[in-house]
Amino acid sequence: MASELAEVCYDTQIEPSLLSTRGRDLPEGTITEEGARLDISSRNFWSTMDRAFFDVRVFNALAPSNLGQGIQETYRSKESEKKTAYLHRVLEVEGAIFTPLVMATTGGIGKEFATVVSHLAELKAKKTGNSYSDCIRYIRLKLSFCMVRSITLSLRGYRGGVKTETTTCDIYNM
Repeated sequence: MASELAEVCYDTQIEPSLLSTRGRDLPEGTITEEGARLDISSRNFWSTMDRAFFDVRVFNALAPSNLGQGIQETYRSKESEKKTAYLHRVLEVEGAIFTPLVMATTGGIGKEFATVVSHLAELKAKKTGNSYSDCIRYIRLKLSFCMVRSITLSLRGYRGGVKTETTTCDIYNM
């Protein structure tokens, strides 16, 4: 995701450190620890010169703890958990915008993640001159392959020998 953001935004960073919350009165549940990090940040994503922070959450939709609720309700609850933890800190301390990126191991994505993917495709289409449909298809395909690769590695483990050069395809660098 970060590599796609870097193509259309400025100052894209993976795991940027957040500013100190000393002297701030933030709501209960907000993560206030020093050295806290979010997964991705970029400038010029939602609007010119605004900084946007993104935090990824991947959950198993078939886990016993998630079976008692519908899939859309599960996406909403996972997005809400991320917002409780980071939204006020990002808004008040960083002066930025926060968007949780929630997806299931089955390949589905939450409402806010879908909005990010759609907006990213619009920005990519505008910058590259390709059609919106080609751009969103490419982003979704890349995201799907990264998820399949991650799930495969987690299920079977890494079986290769020691490599001198490693290539990674994860949710941050798709």
